[in-house]
Amino acid sequence: MPVARTFRKNGFTFRQFFVAHDKCGMKVSTDGIILGAGAPLPVDGRALDIGSGSGLISLMLAQRLHAQGRSPVIDAIELEAAAVEQSRENIAESPWPGSITVHHADILHWCAGEQVRYSVIVSNPPFYTPGPECRDTARQTARYTHTLTHETLLLRAKQLITADGLFCVILPAEAGPGFMHLAETSGWHLRQQLKITEYEQKAPHRLLLTFSPSAAETVQQTLVIRAPSGNYSDDYQAMTGEFYLPKPRE
Repeated sequence: MPVARTFRKNGFTFRQFFVAHDKCGMKVSTDGIILGAGAPLPVDGRALDIGSGSGLISLMLAQRLHAQGRSPVIDAIELEAAAVEQSRENIAESPWPGSITVHHADILHWCAGEQVRYSVIVSNPPFYTPGPECRDTARQTARYTHTLTHETLLLRAKQLITADGLFCVILPAEAGPGFMHLAETSGWHLRQQLKITEYEQKAPHRLLLTFSPSAAETVQQTLVIRAPSGNYSDDYQAMTGEFYLPKPRE
């Protein structure tokens, strides 16, 4: 049942759930919403969210799977203790508390179990190389690759995915070529590249990339977020419309 149309501080109200994010290094963002709405869904309902933060992406996957009448089994891995606490609260207050398990762990050492593999793995990973320290250490962990390098992320995802599974990440456009090269040298095959731009005439600023251990044709697409008017484009609304609250009538 959709949540009531109320606006609370330190978070974001969606149609069916609320995400508090004041304790998290990475806040609710368009990047996370695009990943949660655009990532492939697991056929068997089993998914892994690496660096889950506030729980946003896991909650979006759970909503999409439940809308299809499927029963999700989502494991969310998060390193920061405060984010773990907050995501557990967000999930407990959502319509799907039994569908997502949040693990306070480092993906470098976490083990899903001897026989468990995931048909879909998602991550909104750190993407800046280490630079000046942030005052907010949680935000620094979420943004910089010193705690989770792209090489390590690709390796761990490869160890945890099924033979024909899909691994989906969102990155700045300038980080995409390097990540794709690392993925190729690690045995991944690019299955989809969604170029994301704010306006049609602008260059892409984000890439939604989907990889698999198995080879297939690569699908190339573009998503324009805003129409010339500044409102969300039809394509963006079609992707995310089940999540955003409708605008109030004037």
